[in-house]
Amino acid sequence: MAQIAKVIVDVPTMQTNNPYSYLIPPALANQIQIGMRVVVSFGRGSRKVQGMVVGIDNESSFEGQLKEIDAVMDLQPVLNPELLSLANYLAESTFAFTISAIQTILPNSLKAKYEKVLTPTDTIEEAARQKYFATQPDMIFDENKLSTEDVSELLRLRRTNQISISYVVQDRAKAKTQVVIERAMTTSQLEASLAEVRKGAVQQKKLLQLLMDANFQTISQPALIESTGISNATLKTAEEKGWIVRRRIEVRRDPFKREVAATRPLPLQAEQQTAVTAISEQIEQDRYQAFLLEGVTGSGKTEVYLQTMAKAIEKGKTALMLVPEISLTPQMVNRVKGRFGHEVAVLHSGLSDGEKYDEWRRIERGEARVVVGARSAVFAPLENIGIIIMDEEHESSYKQDESPRYHARDVALWRGRYHQAPVVLGSATPSLETRARAEKGLYTRLVLPHRINHQSLPEVSVVDMKDEIRNHKESNFSSQLLASIKEKLQRKEQVVLMLNRRGYSSFVMCRDCGFVLMCPNCDISLTLHMDSHSMKCHYCGHEEAIPTICPNCQSRKIRYYGTGTQKVEAELKDILPEARVLRMDVDTTRRKGAHEKLLQAFGQHEADILLGTQMIAKGLDFPNVTLVGVLNADTSLGIPDFRSSERTFQLLTQVSGRAGRAEKKGQVIIQTFNPEHYAIQLAKTQNYEQFFAYEMKLRHESNYPPYYYAIQITTSAATEADAAKGIFKIAKQIREHLSAQSIVLGPTPQTISKIKKRYYYQLIVKYKKEPALGNLLEKVLQESQKTGRTGLQVSINPNPVSFM
Repeated sequence: MAQIAKVIVDVPTMQTNNPYSYLIPPALANQIQIGMRVVVSFGRGSRKVQGMVVGIDNESSFEGQLKEIDAVMDLQPVLNPELLSLANYLAESTFAFTISAIQTILPNSLKAKYEKVLTPTDTIEEAARQKYFATQPDMIFDENKLSTEDVSELLRLRRTNQISISYVVQDRAKAKTQVVIERAMTTSQLEASLAEVRKGAVQQKKLLQLLMDANFQTISQPALIESTGISNATLKTAEEKGWIVRRRIEVRRDPFKREVAATRPLPLQAEQQTAVTAISEQIEQDRYQAFLLEGVTGSGKTEVYLQTMAKAIEKGKTALMLVPEISLTPQMVNRVKGRFGHEVAVLHSGLSDGEKYDEWRRIERGEARVVVGARSAVFAPLENIGIIIMDEEHESSYKQDESPRYHARDVALWRGRYHQAPVVLGSATPSLETRARAEKGLYTRLVLPHRINHQSLPEVSVVDMKDEIRNHKESNFSSQLLASIKEKLQRKEQVVLMLNRRGYSSFVMCRDCGFVLMCPNCDISLTLHMDSHSMKCHYCGHEEAIPTICPNCQSRKIRYYGTGTQKVEAELKDILPEARVLRMDVDTTRRKGAHEKLLQAFGQHEADILLGTQMIAKGLDFPNVTLVGVLNADTSLGIPDFRSSERTFQLLTQVSGRAGRAEKKGQVIIQTFNPEHYAIQLAKTQNYEQFFAYEMKLRHESNYPPYYYAIQITTSAATEADAAKGIFKIAKQIREHLSAQSIVLGPTPQTISKIKKRYYYQLIVKYKKEPALGNLLEKVLQESQKTGRTGLQVSINPNPVSFM
């Protein structure tokens, strides 16, 4: 009976969540597996597209003539059954297409242009070796150049471990694999060959003597050439005469090359021990349970993570740990590597595609049992997960802002249920949604109320910048903050300064006519960057020269307004020339490894002051930091979004926690123009309980999450009229089917209504229970395929972290 593969095809303009049926060629029967990628013909012509096999049947409901699969792209599944089920969950829960979810789960190397290199193992049958590897140490698997019979044979060899496969991104092929030299004759045979070598063949003699050495081991060709001077031509002659075998082996790219000293588990305080015991019980019993580990900054949450991960490893299981920022990954990896050594794999967007794929494959092969990484690491192909940890669970960076618009927390909880493993959500300032679920008993709340070193929380002062401007000349530094910085520098202590705005100045304005230089592509002012002497748009990347004459009225009274990290750095160098300053923002951390180098330099006291954006607020642990200064607490407070107060409180509490983490007492100075705002006053005392109660009351009164679910629907088009027309049509559809209990906000232009020459309109639906909404949004998604061809793009964002 013919076998039929169910294939989800990758056709960008005609996506669907329904698989298509394709005949499996007889030669590949029982060879193709679910989770393999294939090439199929799609449509009426001979168009070839990629697809993912999501099912295999013996019959099809399709009444016409089925097309055959054209080629198999993989010799083994690239997605296991769990990750395929996860792709379906993502598509359904985020109103996305399954192929988009599959592409999100796969590492970039499997989406890029690459070669599949097949290498024989020691167990390969001689007939197969002669057929495929007689003249080459390995072969490129090209489904377009191999017969179906060859593919079938190679599938068999792979399944019986007679060949191994490695994926080589084409532009990194040399870095990916390496030729090694192996001795192919016995010592007596080599001696006989040496006697036959002509007198002048100095390099051949040198090579034979090297091969006859009892200590000779397999060596890489580059290393041999470099250490001996033996030429490639000599090696080729040696291979032809049968003295050596040259074969290509895979060389793993290690994104974490530096060795880390091993560490031992630390003694636990009573609250930590309670947490470890509660989580370990669930690991022992193979039981899913979500935990909220709520601990003040410096309370030892990381040690709880490490000891519960160790419990999972002891039980023969694996562990997954998520951190919100790339900048946090080096410090966290250091700690996890110190505890678990080479069993740790790292996954985050700062790695090259090749490094990511090498780590992904180590995990898939079971060589790494602990994974640490940012948002995308939640898809790591771990088997038998024993615990999932999400540090700083409140961070908005866990939410993906492109389709599928998933939240890593939801994926972590899904995988925890799948593996019947505990999920630990850790934070000093949990998101209101998470804390509300803990209040309802959906999560078990564990509390660490004290710092691990028994130090009190840092002393926090709030400075009213309105008074400072009235009494002193305008500066980014209040007299109190400046005096404290000088005092810490005299004591050889370190300072962290945060300003959540990069660049030199926020905007450039003409003082005669009020003209502000705007981005031609976006509805936003350009930001001045002094390092590149240019005006830049932080949304589309547009860049132009700094104007000296107003383009509107030709006045020369062009002035810079607002402050960014570059301007603060320049001011620091002016008023404190002796201070060594490190600036850490998007502009200084573009290069690979820049985060780690900056943090390492600061940790080794090569700088006195670390100045940065919000990336320095979380997770960093430097014992010599005794002062934290927040230069403008109002940056996030002024954002027109329902979470702005929550974000401000979280950010101020987190950055305050960087001070006084060791024996020395910490101090925090918060500069603001709104000193009486409840988020700032409660952050001053780090009173999360009071903030939670007050903010929940406001959310309840205004019908916002967590009391309501929310869906954001956005349209974008090249003209404002098209974007508006599209969203009003969707709004009409939705209003006709919603109950009176739901609330619809809009349609309205987005806060920044134009980005990259496209206009954006949005609609917000707030609801508690709307059974018909899912099907309605699915219909909107399907219709977006047609409108997309006319230039109108529609996106659906469930439970957005912001309405901006």
